[in-house]
Amino acid sequence: MSAGKPAILALADGTVFRGKAFGAIGQAEGEIVFNTSMTGYQEILTDPSYEGQLVAMTYPQIGNVGVNHEDVESRRPFVRGFVVREYRHEPSNWRAEQPLGDYLAAHDIPGIECIDTRALVRHLRDHGAQEAVLSSTDLDAERLVRRAKDVPSLVGRDLVAAVTCREPYEWTDGAWRPGGSQTLEQVTAARGRPPLRVVAYDYGIKQNILRKLVDAGCTVRVVPATTSARDVLSLRPDGVFLSNGPGDPDAVAGAREQVAALLGNVPVFGICLGHQILGLALGGRTYKLKFGHHGGNQPVKDLSTGKVEITAQNHGFAVDPDSLGARARVTHLNLNDRTVEGIAVEGQPTFSVQYHPEASPGPHDAAYLFRRFVDMMERP
Repeated sequence: MSAGKPAILALADGTVFRGKAFGAIGQAEGEIVFNTSMTGYQEILTDPSYEGQLVAMTYPQIGNVGVNHEDVESRRPFVRGFVVREYRHEPSNWRAEQPLGDYLAAHDIPGIECIDTRALVRHLRDHGAQEAVLSSTDLDAERLVRRAKDVPSLVGRDLVAAVTCREPYEWTDGAWRPGGSQTLEQVTAARGRPPLRVVAYDYGIKQNILRKLVDAGCTVRVVPATTSARDVLSLRPDGVFLSNGPGDPDAVAGAREQVAALLGNVPVFGICLGHQILGLALGGRTYKLKFGHHGGNQPVKDLSTGKVEITAQNHGFAVDPDSLGARARVTHLNLNDRTVEGIAVEGQPTFSVQYHPEASPGPHDAAYLFRRFVDMMERP
């Protein structure tokens, strides 16, 4: 057991935090970011968008509800390391199947607790996300800082290759309910019409996105990120979905070209990394944010309605609105920093948002966007 063993979190700028280990005994490295969600740590751990990153939670007590097999968002956890104020060793929830620390240990992910996460978050807010090393084996702080300086930045790195599926597959499960998920057959029967055919590019897709598409009445074929536009169009889809994912959107091999070839041929809906790749396909540019948006409490304004949504987000890059020209219009803005949160392509049934309308975890204010996608596909 790792509980109680000393551990160190060392940042590339020389800042060091000392605490206690939980999860796996070992060393992890990557970009350190903070997440402001109060719940949903299991969904956060298994979000492929966190590939290459260490995550610090701002909510102080983590581990309360344990871990279960139904709340995962992908085939495994992708977070490199986990940072919390207080780890709760004994879960208290009827759905818990094992403690969080055991789950992390089984997946070789080290964690650190008993550090001042408020101080860490303030530091990252003021100085920006940066590379870091978390270790419970090497406790030489100076050596770990030097190691953190050598950790590669996310800028220029294609991390999608590490998380995308290797082969296409069909997804048919809808929303989870006690006793099991509803099926596509049940959804179709309730809608009284045949399902729509959606092809989803897997840049690091979350399972709740797939559930939401099924709930909206879609059959979903998930394809690897390297799938050509010609192969996608040969499936005769009613629409194409561009998923979330990790890393630098400008570095994802072939993605902008594939998406550019789809535009005008089929309705397209993108979120998160898919939103950024759509911006690149339109000839725009992306840039890295100081510390990104990670959490379930980001206010976003829909410019067409004036409505403000509280949204779930997880990204470190954004689309430069001035680079889009007349090819697309900005539809949503982040009210904290005025970054672009949504775009729509002029004259085409194509739109995207930077945030996560599927939540899991997070608020459901933006779930209507899946209905909007279906409405686009159903138009003659």
